[in-house]
Formats: sequence, C-alpha cells, structure tokens
Amino acid sequence: MSAPAHHNQLVLLPPNRVWRTYQGGRLLDIREGKPDPADTHFPEDWIASTTRAVNPTPARLDEGLSTVLCGGESVAFAELLARDPKWFFGEAHLARHGTDLRLLVKLLDPSIRLHFQVHPTAEFAQRFLNSRSGKTEAYHVISTRPEIAAPHIYLGFARPPTRDALRDMIERQDIAALKACFDPIPVKPGDTYVVPGGVPHALGAGVFLVEIQEPSDLVVRCEFERGGYVLPESARFMGRGLEFCLNIFDLSPWSAERVQRAAACPPRRRRALGPDSWQDDLIGPERTPCFRVRRSEIRGPAVRPPDGPGIVLVTAGRCRVQTPADSHDFVTGDAFFIPAGLPALTITPDPTTALLECYPPA
Repeated sequence: MSAPAHHNQLVLLPPNRVWRTYQGGRLLDIREGKPDPADTHFPEDWIASTTRAVNPTPARLDEGLSTVLCGGESVAFAELLARDPKWFFGEAHLARHGTDLRLLVKLLDPSIRLHFQVHPTAEFAQRFLNSRSGKTEAYHVISTRPEIAAPHIYLGFARPPTRDALRDMIERQDIAALKACFDPIPVKPGDTYVVPGGVPHALGAGVFLVEIQEPSDLVVRCEFERGGYVLPESARFMGRGLEFCLNIFDLSPWSAERVQRAAACPPRRRRALGPDSWQDDLIGPERTPCFRVRRSEIRGPAVRPPDGPGIVLVTAGRCRVQTPADSHDFVTGDAFFIPAGLPALTITPDPTTALLECYPPA
C-alpha cells in the first residue's frame, strides 16, 4: 500500500493577509512582489493559521484561516491537518493537545504605533471567556523602517496607575496620561521579547517582526482611535465592558531591568547543525509554557533532525530544503510547515540563510 501523497512533503505557506484596525503592510507588499506597495489595513500575514480573526466588520467569514500547498494541492490548512493527525501532529502532541496546533505565527508590519492594549492569560480566558487559549505572545524583530529614528516597543507599565486611574484614563481617552505610564523599549533586528498575558503593551511604528502567540484573537484596547479609524464599541472590550476587562491588567511595575530579566530572550546555543551551522534557543519553558522558538543559522550544507510539528520562516538569505520526496527553493520571507512525521531535512544555503522556527508547547 503506497504512502499518502502528503507524506514526506513540506507544507508550503503562501501569504495570508488579514484586515486589522491599524495601518501598515508596505513591506509585506514588497516581499510579495506587488506592483504598488502601500500601507493599508492589511498589515499582517497570518502563517499556518487555524485561528479566525475577530474583526468589527470582517471582509470574509474565513478571515485569518490559512490556505496552504501540499503535494501540489491547495487546501485549507485545518482540513489538511484533519486528514492525518498522527502524521502532522505526532503522537506526543495528540496525547497532550489533540488536534489543536496550539500556535499562531504572524508577520506584522505596522506603519503607525498600535493601540495600547492587553490580552488575557490562558487561565483568565479559560475561566471567564470560554476559550482554551489566552494570548501570551512574543516578538522577534526582523527589521525596522529607516525613517523611524528610534524604533521601540512598549512592554508593561513602568509607572503603574491604580485601577481607578486606569479606568479614568480609558474612559476619558487621556492617551497622554496612559502613554506616560510606559517607558519605550528600544529594539533592533534580532531582538526577541515575550509579552505575557495580562501585560499592557504596544508596538511602535516601523518595527517589522514575527509575532508568535497562543492561537486566539482576544484583545482589550485601551484607546479607541488610531490612524483615523475609530473602533466600534464591540471591538474595544471583547463585548464584556471596561470594568470586567480591568481585571486582566497586570498593574505591577515593569522597570527596564525587569523587562530585560523577564521578557528579553537572548539566544542560547542549542546544537550544531554542521561544521558551519547551528541552532539557538530563543524561547523555551523558562520564559513561557505557551510556545517554543528557535533560530538556525545555516552557512553550509546542514542536516536538521526531526523536530516537528513546526512553522519555519526564512528570515534571511536563500536555501534549498530537501525531504525524502521533494525539494523546494526558498527566499527571505517564505514559510513552510514541518509535519511531525517528516524525517531529517537537508538544508543547502545560497550562500547563507537564517531560519526562525516556531513550535507548539512541548
């Protein structure tokens, strides 16, 4: 009996642009080869997504859900996974998580600062929101726009307001007072930060990054207007009201020292992949139990051991990836999914490449 067509194949992940309430996406347009790249309300690419986007007025009922390519077939990613869960997820993942990938990966290209916002923890979401996932997330910075003199993010209240003061700021939309609670955190390409659920935050303008997160679109927005777009009331507090959502906020102080100690994720060498190549851990259980992130630098032919299921993004250079059944040439910006059943991969860079590898919880 011959093996199914999808066995020993990579799953290719074409762009999956998603409408958002802020503007950006010009760099994504350039990566996709669009003739007139521009910043619009499609600043995000949701990669290998089985998570539906929650938008005030969705353009599509399937907004956020990925269509992928495997063995020459274009198919909804969720449908493909359901055809052969053991192959795609592996027995260990199925035993712990079932057929839920427990992971969402995005490319974000904001041209403006995002809304100040907060996401629930998994514990809060399970208890109060009937959701298995909260939205702990992480940022891995790819590049910054040259016109932004001091690229930065906001992560945690450096000077936390009281609950009453925070309520007042949000109700009056005193964004200057809200912004004064934060200290901007300078970022550069290669930086990685975890943003735990409950921690207020925002992305600064011009920071192009990979966001790795729990698979949900749960968000509380503290400000109601960005870039000329006013959020409808339903998109502000998850339909639950401000008083309920104030329970989500971490009102402990996040000093610059705490950010570096508890949220920054410097690389740690994991293993060699050949004489000139290596793999680093960026995010493991010491930072969050929600997902794992690694980065591989390939400077010569390398063999990558079996390690799926996982989502891989080519963040620099070019390479050829060979499986027992086929081979694919990838360039910066491409992405693919590695099924758990796939054996070791041979990676040949041209002349070098860097891969960001995103995995579900262990």
